[in-house]
Amino acid sequence: MRCWRVRRPGPIDDGPLELVEHEPPPPGAGEVRIRVRTCGVCRTDLHVVEGDLEPRQPRVVPGHEIVGEVVELGPGAGRFDVGTRVGVPWLRSTCQVCRFCRRGQENLCLDPTFTGWTHDGGYAETVTVPEGYCYGLPEAIDDLHAAPLLCAGIIGYRALKRAELPPGGRLGIYGFGGSAHLTAQLAIAAGAEVHVVTRSQDGQELARRLGASWAGGAGETPPVALDGAILFAPAGAIVPDALRALDRGGTLAIAGIHLTDVPPLNYQQHLFQERQVRSVTANTRADGEEFLRLAGRLDLEVTAHAYAFEDAPQALSDLAHDRFAGSAVLDLR
Repeated sequence: MRCWRVRRPGPIDDGPLELVEHEPPPPGAGEVRIRVRTCGVCRTDLHVVEGDLEPRQPRVVPGHEIVGEVVELGPGAGRFDVGTRVGVPWLRSTCQVCRFCRRGQENLCLDPTFTGWTHDGGYAETVTVPEGYCYGLPEAIDDLHAAPLLCAGIIGYRALKRAELPPGGRLGIYGFGGSAHLTAQLAIAAGAEVHVVTRSQDGQELARRLGASWAGGAGETPPVALDGAILFAPAGAIVPDALRALDRGGTLAIAGIHLTDVPPLNYQQHLFQERQVRSVTANTRADGEEFLRLAGRLDLEVTAHAYAFEDAPQALSDLAHDRFAGSAVLDLR
């Protein structure tokens, strides 16, 4: 099979990826082999390729928003039949025995594995994964538009829960890419008033079209005090501004796996009156199941820009330089 491997982590425009032929291993116990139809291009992939995330496997194949068809079952696998369409997310496995797994917080597992970071992912023609961590997908959503749901959508959903927005509350969203444009729709559908801050003009236009009450540029302050906020941009310098925009008791959820350093905070300006900062770490399988049911019911608009498999480096470069609003997806169909 063909796959894109990280030759050596570095800036995406310096060519860290290489296209190679690779003989995949057979699926092990409880695993399935999937023929990849589409794979979303996530900012976490960019962090893996550029080395913002410490490499966990040399020459790893990135990609963890995978839609594909089961083509082979490993020993003991039987959750899905051959030919079934499934989705593969970031969380590849958990130990199921640590204190966090036992109390239903498997996203905090002490020994997890991840698709496209600790194990080869979906920038490939096939991928082998544990069947217990795959998802069935809403039939009404096609392969191209289903891919971004599997990380951008799920993580955005968990971030929205972590922000603890009150009913009818005012939500601030900082950064407006693949995850944010889905999360905004969830919040609006639940009755929230959404305010977006993004440096991307295309992102501002998309936010308004999707129903945001206000959209402004980097450094601008929403016109109202916020009941909650989510930071999607991987820029720690934004944290003080987001906290300052919160009303009393508001919560800022930071959705990314990687964030540049946060500047010093002033207790009175940024944290007093019970303002909170929370991180978001992966997701549980329950989060994924809940979100995908919502996605199927709400008819979310997924802004997906298709790239040929051979153009994976270009897709990541375009993501790094904010050349599109919404999500990029590699199309292998």
